[in-house]
Amino acid sequence: MKTHQIAAQLYTVRDFAKTPPEIAKTLKKIRAIGYEAVQISGLGPIGESELVAMLKGEGLTCCATHEDGNMILNEPQRVVEHLQKLSCDLTAYAWPAGIKFDTLPDVKAFAARLNAAGKVLHAAGQVLCYHNHHIEFRRLGGKPVLEILFEETDPRYLQGEPDTYWVQHGGGDPVAWCNRLKGRLPILHMKDYTVNTDNQATFAEIGNGNLDWQRIIPAAESAGCKWFCIEQDTCPGDPFDSLKQSFVYTKKNLCLA
Repeated sequence: MKTHQIAAQLYTVRDFAKTPPEIAKTLKKIRAIGYEAVQISGLGPIGESELVAMLKGEGLTCCATHEDGNMILNEPQRVVEHLQKLSCDLTAYAWPAGIKFDTLPDVKAFAARLNAAGKVLHAAGQVLCYHNHHIEFRRLGGKPVLEILFEETDPRYLQGEPDTYWVQHGGGDPVAWCNRLKGRLPILHMKDYTVNTDNQATFAEIGNGNLDWQRIIPAAESAGCKWFCIEQDTCPGDPFDSLKQSFVYTKKNLCLA
């Protein structure tokens, strides 16, 4: 991993990015930490041209986005156009709102819709990924739903954005999933996993949790990962401080240059 491949997932700082002035301030702070790329997610309303100007002004790359799931499934051409305006070729389906995982036909039908949407993006030179939580580790017919989704889709049309915290929380192995998605893993969500004083699993800054990054990162690189996106759904204090801690640890301990 190289430093320029480390991205900040802006969902981490969503409470500080609700208006264009807040977004501008947030991007400036992200760049000051040392990040050279961001994944767009959780922002308040802002026009693409204004956002692109802000990113360019700070020297930040939009490496990927998260898009509304319904729009991905029902209006993929709108996603294509949005990404084109951002000069970005990578997005992910972030959350299966309203999708049932009760039966194998349910999952296969969902996979078919993802595949169809991904085909539209692929034709435009873009990539659709699937971002997991723990719910995709529910088992049907002896397999996790996430495994079925990837089996039922064309690698050209659906790739992976594995989230290390949620893989672990679902009972999976982040290293094994990186290996499983070889050639199908353009972006990794780096999110550490720990147990708090209430004995509940919770999010942590990279290096403050229990995940084995010395094995996860090489596995992701071997799978072809291009972007290593740091995210923390909830933080113990200022989320910018958490993003800084994670960046410093990652750059010092996991980067080659």
